[in-house]
Amino acid sequence: MSDVNGQASGATDYRVIPSIEQMRQRPALKALERRYGPLAIVTALREEADVLRRRLTEDRGGRATPVPADPFAAAAQIEAGVERRLRRIFAGSLRPLINATGVIIHTNLGRAPLSNRAIERLVEVARGYSNLEYDLAAGGRGRRDAHASALLARLTGAESALVVNNNAAATLLILSALASGREVVISRGELVEIGGGFRVPDVMAQSGALLREVGTTNKTRIADYEGVIGDRTALILRVHRSNFRIEGFTEQPSLGELVALGRRTAIPVVEDLGSGWLGGSTTAAKERPADIALAGEPTVQASIAAGLDLVCFSGDKLLGGPQAGIIAGKSALVDRLRAHPLMRALRVDKLTYAALEGTLLDYVAGRERDDVPVARMLSMPADLIDARARKVIEAAGGLQHCDIELRDGLSMVGGGSAPGLPIPTRLLVLLPKGCDAATLEARLRRGDPPVIARVEQESVLLDLRTVQPDEDEQLAIALREVGLALPG
Repeated sequence: MSDVNGQASGATDYRVIPSIEQMRQRPALKALERRYGPLAIVTALREEADVLRRRLTEDRGGRATPVPADPFAAAAQIEAGVERRLRRIFAGSLRPLINATGVIIHTNLGRAPLSNRAIERLVEVARGYSNLEYDLAAGGRGRRDAHASALLARLTGAESALVVNNNAAATLLILSALASGREVVISRGELVEIGGGFRVPDVMAQSGALLREVGTTNKTRIADYEGVIGDRTALILRVHRSNFRIEGFTEQPSLGELVALGRRTAIPVVEDLGSGWLGGSTTAAKERPADIALAGEPTVQASIAAGLDLVCFSGDKLLGGPQAGIIAGKSALVDRLRAHPLMRALRVDKLTYAALEGTLLDYVAGRERDDVPVARMLSMPADLIDARARKVIEAAGGLQHCDIELRDGLSMVGGGSAPGLPIPTRLLVLLPKGCDAATLEARLRRGDPPVIARVEQESVLLDLRTVQPDEDEQLAIALREVGLALPG
């Protein structure tokens, strides 16, 4: 039995779906094809046509799914679906966002934003070929690990330096190259857990080194180290407690005592500094927020000057550069690390070297507090943040569904650096009307660009310390769009 169109009764009529070539002639899809390319358009058209065919089948099966009644409606539906699909695909999963949390080194949000000089160096090197492993003077193969070494030595006072892909890798390389199968002496109070659940003892176990704990959680003396050193001792390791503090009844040996012990026993002394604070340039203004918040944070230069054999630290924390692990110290030991087979697995690419060198050049120029975002945020006074927040409020205009006010508050260094040492700031506070704070926060987070804020006591808090100055206008637009759209 057939219907009026000659189609078998009960069959689904797919003739409402235009062909791929017919769809490609539509003006909107021609524009999308110029933007995304023919392969992406054809693939997306096929996928959306398949979606529509399934809906037609489901509709005939009695489901209340609206379907187009004619080819014109079908074409419009497919066109809209193709545009949404392509936008989602080409947006990628890694997206830029506005960090308004006030946490400067936010691990979940990518840690340190790069300086303009670092970005320029990165783009310059990425655009073409480079001398990554080519010696321009000799006209032959060169060493990749030579890059950034001279700048790091200049800034830290070390004899030599080496770069790997993160600080955990730096620790792993040191232990594997210098202590595999032998003992590493470390205080019980320094057996820390770093981000992602990684623990220092676990990293040591992977290297083949044997952990030799001394002292207690809160008190370790130089005599505790002396009492366990023997023929099997390969290293004395000190780990900076960068993500927690022990206060009260505490004791630990000074760097000078550890270095003296190492020299008496001919055992290298190594320090994992974690955050890699280089301090400020001597010409920078004093008594800025960073000088107060980081007053007790050890600097790489001080550790090198104290005579430590090796120091390792992160490139993307207080240094403010790309993700990297940096090892600085005595040339003889750094050369042993360079020659270790694990070095190839842990080495960094040309983009990391370019961004790191750009960051280091900002320090060499003494402009880090102006040009390196992390250093600038650490140094930004609260009155400047207040002035920026007032301009954002003015640009956002009257918000129908939000009240806005300014309050005193606290920023955090973050990234496992300077724990318990907040920085005074000024907070832009949103008080939603007609919805709760969680709904407002979610609207901001799902915007374009996403704005990441904090929620406390039914208020949404935005700290412009961690908002880049050139993002202020975008933030004002986001506030205006959300504040006028809520609560519907």
